[in-house]
Amino acid sequence: MYTTILDIQKALSSGTTCVEILDYFINRIDNQNQLNVFLEVFNESAYKQARIVDEKIKNKTQGKLAGVVIAIKDNLCYKGHKVSAASKILEGFESIYTSTAVQRLIDEDAIIIGRVNCDEFAMGGSNENSAYGPVLNAENVDYVPGGSSGGSAVAVQSGMCIAALGSDTGGSIRQPASFTGTIGFKPTYGSISRHGLIAYASSFDQIGTFTNCIKDSVILNNVMNGPDEFDSTCIQSKKEIDFSKFDNAKQLTVGIIKDYNNAAGLDSEIKESIDNLIIKLKEDGAEIKEFSFPFLKVLVPTYYVITTAEASSNLSRFDGVHYGYRSPDSMGLQDTYVKSRSEGFGSEVKRRIMAGTFVLSHGYYDAYFTKAQKVRRLLKDQTEDIMANCDVVIMPTTISTAFKIGDVKDPVAMYLQDQFTVHANLSGNPAISIPLNVHSNGLPYGLQIMADQSSEKVLFFASKKIENLLNTQ
Repeated sequence: MYTTILDIQKALSSGTTCVEILDYFINRIDNQNQLNVFLEVFNESAYKQARIVDEKIKNKTQGKLAGVVIAIKDNLCYKGHKVSAASKILEGFESIYTSTAVQRLIDEDAIIIGRVNCDEFAMGGSNENSAYGPVLNAENVDYVPGGSSGGSAVAVQSGMCIAALGSDTGGSIRQPASFTGTIGFKPTYGSISRHGLIAYASSFDQIGTFTNCIKDSVILNNVMNGPDEFDSTCIQSKKEIDFSKFDNAKQLTVGIIKDYNNAAGLDSEIKESIDNLIIKLKEDGAEIKEFSFPFLKVLVPTYYVITTAEASSNLSRFDGVHYGYRSPDSMGLQDTYVKSRSEGFGSEVKRRIMAGTFVLSHGYYDAYFTKAQKVRRLLKDQTEDIMANCDVVIMPTTISTAFKIGDVKDPVAMYLQDQFTVHANLSGNPAISIPLNVHSNGLPYGLQIMADQSSEKVLFFASKKIENLLNTQ
């Protein structure tokens, strides 16, 4: 079974071809259709790429990701392939260009196997908001995989690919990683180009990865990060992390935000696992520093005020005129706008567009949007103060394990699933979720680790050290 990039490299060195590796993953996808992960398998282009890479291997000109099979979330553009953001309004739309992140993977000879299901326009915490039905958790099909990148998470969880790309606006990589027992990485805002990512909230959105090991997250980040002329928000430097220089003996200074570890509603088993890890860290020689963070209760409201405002603007382009779904029953321009958007968007997307339009409206702009931006500035400053005094901060990724499909019907209750993850999006910090433990209910849950901005090296090295510590009995 292939689960890591190293597995692929070993197989290729022993004579296995990229076509044979691709056959393996296609077969796994075909045998697990019930999970509703793939919206489309790119059979033709994937096999074409596999044959090209096989020739490169013969000539010893292959790239760093030769034969590595990767799935992409259905909000990432890939020229000549459909992309819909799991929405009826973009049904049948074919991209005319390739996103920078995907192109950089292809340039290193990765094989893009297909596009995977997600919450519509990346809006959701359960993957129940897709126009194409929910993704099922491979651990237990009665449970959600988390969202919005649930398809990406389950693709890796169930062995349908080596790695998968997702997007993380408020936890959409880290939360499903926690629910599926995978590793979900969100980089510093601006380190990976957003060019070719269908926008939800532009000052939050980041492309990240799902993998089965931290080293693979490092490798993919090394390939994708760096400046891009098509994205002015990109950090203007490329950072390569040499994971071979990982030093397990280096002692960490670990921050604990007591407000998080004692949050109302936090599952008792998750809290116990965090407490036990803190004890292990101390025994290992780590310095533990405790911090107060008075913004926990306002994180989610602040996040949703700003993101819905940005969404209402970004999604105004989907109007039934320029491209995408157009209502067959519309009469005249105004009717086309109203009916196309009403019929094309799902309920959660419409809810967020309306909320965002409200907070931007005359008379409410200062009361909501401006105030939320001020709070964002304050929490960002406090986060910088915390990170100046430690290497990383650890906290739960989620308040609970995965919940049953259909169990969380209240939108506010669903939004509160993000209360630990939105912090890194509001502040722009890099963060990762690694498997922490398995609950008595049989479902996995994760540990979230956050580092200072542009400190991915510290984040990855600390994550590996903590992972090693978790794996010791």
